[in-house]
Amino acid sequence: MPKIGYSARVEEPCSRAMGREMRISPKDAVEVCRAIRGMRLKDAKSYLEEVMKKQRPVPFRRHRKKLAHTRGAGGAGAYPVKAARAVLKVLENAEANASYKGLEVDRLRIVHASAKRGFTIPGFLPRAFGRATPYNRPLTNVEIILKEA
Repeated sequence: MPKIGYSARVEEPCSRAMGREMRISPKDAVEVCRAIRGMRLKDAKSYLEEVMKKQRPVPFRRHRKKLAHTRGAGGAGAYPVKAARAVLKVLENAEANASYKGLEVDRLRIVHASAKRGFTIPGFLPRAFGRATPYNRPLTNVEIILKEA
């Protein structure tokens, strides 16, 4: 396995968590991480839960080709439920790490949240007349760093 480190350096005391090789869309994960970056921990958790219930959209800034405008997103937006669920799991892991380190959970803020492409699981889809189409599954690495405000 390749050694994956954090892409940001934050001085201690801080809490970090990483989700490696998650089966979610890298593009959706990038937009979800961009949406929660800078939020307080409890606000980010409630935001992600609302995204999973399809009550609040995630604004898409970069990966928005052929994506419709959504009310409340300020332009192109969507409800990436699977990516929001995975990022929420990593966020709860970072919260548990913070409480283990003795940080005040009420004062935590997300100082770094990013998602990167992992490796791709190759696959193929059989077609007619003996042909095949590539059907690859991308994996995603998500990293979150929390710090007391």
